[in-house]
Amino acid sequence: MRYLGIDLGSKTIGLSISDETLTIASAYKTIFFENEDYTGTVSEIMDIVKENNIKKIVMGLPKNMNNTLGERALITLEYKNLLEKALDMEIIMIDERLTSVISNSILIEADLSRKKRKKKVDSVAAQIILQDYLDKEKNSGRE
Repeated sequence: MRYLGIDLGSKTIGLSISDETLTIASAYKTIFFENEDYTGTVSEIMDIVKENNIKKIVMGLPKNMNNTLGERALITLEYKNLLEKALDMEIIMIDERLTSVISNSILIEADLSRKKRKKKVDSVAAQIILQDYLDKEKNSGRE
């Protein structure tokens, strides 16, 4: 059993996956798609869920710094509903403010070029989202 982390962008979806002990999240892959063509990504995510025995999905919710929901958050919630229907699985939403900033900092520190960072930033952001959830779940006692 594993969990899948998702960081939704306008042209990419960053994915991370947990280990089977639900302790460590690792960057998995980035799905690239035409600008805001989210429906075309659903079948690929369905395949990933099946292949990796995913039991829970954690998706970042991009709230504004003042805790309100802007356009990106509303698009993310629409995508969440689309995935939930397709997968027949509840998706957990968690606050993802600053995860892209943190992931960029990590990749800069790792001395990756701007071009390489651009390809990895979303999956690292998804890794941060999922790791945050795993840590909170572990500290509160797992279901």
